[in-house]
Amino acid sequence: MGKLRVIDFFCGAGGFSEGFRQMGYEIIYGFDHWKPAVDTFNFNFKLNCEVENILDFKHSIDEIENLPNTEIIIGSPPCVSFSSSNKSGNADKSLGVELTETFLRIVAVKKHQPNSVLKAWFMENVVNSKRYLQTAYTFKDLGLTDWANKNRISPLKIAIDLYDNTTIINSADYGSFQARKRLISGEIIKKAKLMIPKTTHSEDNQNDKEKYLTIGKMKKNFPHPFSKKSEKLINDPQYQLQIPQNQLTDHFYDTGIYKVEWKFSKYWKTNHPFMGKMSFPENENKPSRTITATKIANSRESIIYKSELNRIGDGEYRLPTVREAAIIMGFPITYQFLGADNNKWRLVGNAVCCTVSRAFAKMVLEELRYTIPNNLILNKQPNIQGVINLNTYKLKEFDKPPVKNQGSRFRRHAIKDGNLTVTLSNYDIEKNPKSAEGKWFTSIQYGTGKGFPIQKINDKYYKNIEELIEKYKGGKEFLKYINNGFSEKIGNAKELQKLYEVQKSNSKYTEPTELVDLIQELIEKLNIEKTEVEQNRIKVFKYKDKVPVKQFFALYAINKISTIANEN
Repeated sequence: MGKLRVIDFFCGAGGFSEGFRQMGYEIIYGFDHWKPAVDTFNFNFKLNCEVENILDFKHSIDEIENLPNTEIIIGSPPCVSFSSSNKSGNADKSLGVELTETFLRIVAVKKHQPNSVLKAWFMENVVNSKRYLQTAYTFKDLGLTDWANKNRISPLKIAIDLYDNTTIINSADYGSFQARKRLISGEIIKKAKLMIPKTTHSEDNQNDKEKYLTIGKMKKNFPHPFSKKSEKLINDPQYQLQIPQNQLTDHFYDTGIYKVEWKFSKYWKTNHPFMGKMSFPENENKPSRTITATKIANSRESIIYKSELNRIGDGEYRLPTVREAAIIMGFPITYQFLGADNNKWRLVGNAVCCTVSRAFAKMVLEELRYTIPNNLILNKQPNIQGVINLNTYKLKEFDKPPVKNQGSRFRRHAIKDGNLTVTLSNYDIEKNPKSAEGKWFTSIQYGTGKGFPIQKINDKYYKNIEELIEKYKGGKEFLKYINNGFSEKIGNAKELQKLYEVQKSNSKYTEPTELVDLIQELIEKLNIEKTEVEQNRIKVFKYKDKVPVKQFFALYAINKISTIANEN
């Protein structure tokens, strides 16, 4: 039997297709509207695809019928609008729905047309997309009423059934270095249902499966980004591939990040006001978290490693290289990405994990009784001709620290304890304006989700709790520190805002982020009692009867900052 042919919609860099190619399928075409994606797809699959908008198929049956007839159709509609991380889940979903339904329209025609050769189709998207799609689509739903009538099919007949043909896949279960959860829909036409490949890996070696692949395992036998130039052979961490180090692209460059960036990321990972704690830096004894399409160093979702260099402050931590991210996504080290740094990262982060697509490709062969290759089909040697290589073998000069826009908002708390945070901000959190308000605020947040109560605290309120703090272990020492030395580091409201925007303290005043961090460090250093204050006579935290002692200490210091800033 000949090779099964594949056409890939929203092909991106080609991760979905790569898994099928590794199992011996013939990739004949890829559709995408972004030129760097099409260029990368063409480069790796030796094709001549053109930039095309998938929405062109929404209104033209002829365009669909003129597509090559293939045994396999795959597609990964853009997930940006569906993602819960995009605008906190409030992004417009209409384009995502439109693109997805256009893909399903194509599948419906190719599946139900006379003498159809389609044997299977698969669609990948973020888990959240399921909420916005129908469980089943009739021909009428997909704008195929006339086509159905022409082919003597009832327009009200179900063309695509997603209800029983959709599942959630974790890429780590299939030998990926990444725990990436995605929604897979599709079916093997002969079986009239989605068949799910057997998992090969597990977190704790259950049922004789291999243990999850970890970040540490990926990095252990692979050169780090600061390695010296060499012609020695290096091994692919996941494939039986070996190439000279000087032919490995997009890896030997400095991805170190500024201290202000990694400190911001660390704070939101380990001390977020209403979300769970995350590892900082990444826990290398586990699979990687999801590689995203945006390379960013100062967010909760940033993937950050400890640098292999002995740096303190700037460059102490680093981002993954594009090559490390590609390995985590399942690409062989011979696979190339075209374009500049940010484009390469986007190509990798938007891809379908190759280990997952390979698992589905293998499952189709098994179910249809096709021969399974003894060895994966791989490009053994990298083609780097014409590829912009990110390798520089140079160390970064940390001479252009990032700055924030004028009027940027500030919000930070010292500790999260008792389901409470005491927050310093330069805007009224309850009113939530878009920019700083020219003064500083102390507030208390109760609870861990949207809509939690907020208690505003007036300036000079700290005086009301001095006597209470003195009664507890470490209290007198805490007050002495805050009122002798710490308070002198607090500038006026404008000065604090300026320091925050340049993200740097000066010789006289301390940047507000560092002020709040100093409070946290002092509270931890003094080993303050892990007890709660019964608010019988004094009701400071008005929505709580019992409050951790630490929060009174935090309230005192935070309120001292806002008071001094607003007085000057």
